[in-house]
Amino acid sequence: MACLLEAPLRISVLSEVTATSRHYVDRLFDPDPQKVLQGVIDMKNAVIGNNKQKANLIVLGAVPRLLYLLQQGSSSSELRAECAVVLGSLAMGTENNIKSLVDCHIIPALLQGLLCPDLVFIEACLRCLRTVFISPVTPVQLLYTDPTVIPHLMSLLSRSQRTQEYITQIFSHCCKTPEHQTVLFNHGAIQNIAPLLISPSYKVRMQALKCFSVLAYENTQVSMTLVNVLVDEELLSQVFVRMMQRDQPIDMQLTAAKCLTYMCRAGAIRTDDSCIVLKTLPCLVRMCSKERLLEERVEGAETLAYLMEPDVELQRIASVTDHLVAMLADYFKYPSSVSAITDIKRLDHDLKHAHELRQAAFKLYASLGSNDEDIRKKITETENMMDRIVSGLSESSVKVRLAAVRCLHSLSRSVQQLRTSFHDHAVWKPLMKLLQNAPDEVLVMASSTLCNLLLEFSPSKEPILESGVIELLCSLTQSDSPALRVNGIWALMNMAFQADQKVKGEIVRALGTEQLFRLLSDPDSNVLMKTLGLLRNLLSTRPHIDQVMSSHGKQIMQAVTLILEGEHSIEVKEQTLCILANIADGNTAKELIMTNDDILQKIKYYMAHSNVKLQLAATFCISNLIWNEEDGEANAMTGSQERQDKLRELGFVDILHKLTQASDPNLCDRAKTAMQQYLA
Repeated sequence: MACLLEAPLRISVLSEVTATSRHYVDRLFDPDPQKVLQGVIDMKNAVIGNNKQKANLIVLGAVPRLLYLLQQGSSSSELRAECAVVLGSLAMGTENNIKSLVDCHIIPALLQGLLCPDLVFIEACLRCLRTVFISPVTPVQLLYTDPTVIPHLMSLLSRSQRTQEYITQIFSHCCKTPEHQTVLFNHGAIQNIAPLLISPSYKVRMQALKCFSVLAYENTQVSMTLVNVLVDEELLSQVFVRMMQRDQPIDMQLTAAKCLTYMCRAGAIRTDDSCIVLKTLPCLVRMCSKERLLEERVEGAETLAYLMEPDVELQRIASVTDHLVAMLADYFKYPSSVSAITDIKRLDHDLKHAHELRQAAFKLYASLGSNDEDIRKKITETENMMDRIVSGLSESSVKVRLAAVRCLHSLSRSVQQLRTSFHDHAVWKPLMKLLQNAPDEVLVMASSTLCNLLLEFSPSKEPILESGVIELLCSLTQSDSPALRVNGIWALMNMAFQADQKVKGEIVRALGTEQLFRLLSDPDSNVLMKTLGLLRNLLSTRPHIDQVMSSHGKQIMQAVTLILEGEHSIEVKEQTLCILANIADGNTAKELIMTNDDILQKIKYYMAHSNVKLQLAATFCISNLIWNEEDGEANAMTGSQERQDKLRELGFVDILHKLTQASDPNLCDRAKTAMQQYLA
């Protein structure tokens, strides 16, 4: 019988809950304003901490009625404030609750409410807006739709500590883009928020500080302004330094360190300034210690990685501060089986977020090792480091995979590591696996690393070649992403360097002449430069030059002509002239230049160019054309004599003679060497 009773019991309980919730909503429609007010107060008490009740009331249509009462001029101030409080409480439920509130247009209604003179009501509206805007499901753009909102919020900052806390919190959560930073900056955010850093309220100080960290991030204009701001006759940077002192709460230390980091990266503070070297950097290293909470260690490591990314001196200082390199190894062992965490909730949270620690450690190692050989050695010698990176490459989290490959890329800049650790751990295998199927951002970093593994002194080059990588790299050159096209062609360029004819043939075959020439007209100059580099490497050693030019000479000469005629940088034209110089070094290939008067005129033009690099490269072409040692063949002298005569007729000897007087010693020597060929 018990089993039969169970279902009806459940239905009756549910209908009872719904009936109770319905009763709360019905009271909002009572004609007596006093009863409506009491109904709202009772509803407020019923929903506190009760997500089920919140969901029921939303489903039963409480939100539109509360918003109606909130916006009615005839409603008392007390009723309007209580409505805002209930709406704020409903917003503290689930993300679905927030979506329902936003769909009911709660944000415009609350923003309108801020025009009311009543401070209690304003604070209730701001508290509710704060709760709605800190949710990840709320579109932050809603704050910027009406251009009068931001200046009005700025004017409300002086009303009370509560308005200061809520408004700065709204700003820090809704400042997501450079456009948002500009809007806030233009409406006086800096001068309005700076005085709040010395507020008696910790919450206000903290929210103001967070506001400055999001305003300064990657923003030179804001950062340059912040440097000169005075707060109570003290420079803002010094206020931030005080906030980083060890006796301050950790959240404050960390956020102040972020502000100074962002100002430094934006160029407003020098990297050798004492507030960075002696205060910010040590503070961030402290955040990496195992005494800190997981999220503090993550934020500390990621901010430190960002601070020193472009500066080798900061990397060296950090690497010897508080045993940082060894300290980061603990990020991979957390939480351990003997973890000191007694709070089950905290342990559960940390187990779910442990991958964030690994991601942060990889990022920081990547930043530490991006320039200095000794630091890279220190990192690779840290316990099981290479194994950890290899494991990181196959983690389920894309962010961890990206950070691991970034770390690998940083270490792959070392010749020594390529020859030792990379070879010993066969890192090319998981790297190749990663390249088969990954998001673009991972692909970019993985293919960049592969470029380094394909350098001629890397022991990994041979096994990678044998694994059929050429097809994969050729497919990257067809990507919509310029960065992937660059890396694909760069890797092929490295592969072709001093390669045998078989490998070069495979590259040309797999890439296809059509794609090669498409890349030679790529709008991205980096792609063009690397394609020219590949072509230059394919056209090295005489037999190879003659072979490639015999099958593709016409198209190559066409491409060269187009580049030399086009609007390209000095570097691109120099590389193109170097390709011509290689062609001129071939036995049969050089005839493609000698029979092309257009190309000869272009070489002549660049020999008299104002840029020395172009003059040198063009002179090199001529030097190779007039050279008279052609494998000891009987007709060698005849061939070179004919070329020399033709070039003399075209006026090249006169130009060479002038260049022997050039002020640049390299150009002068190159011209003299060429002239000696005429005299030989």
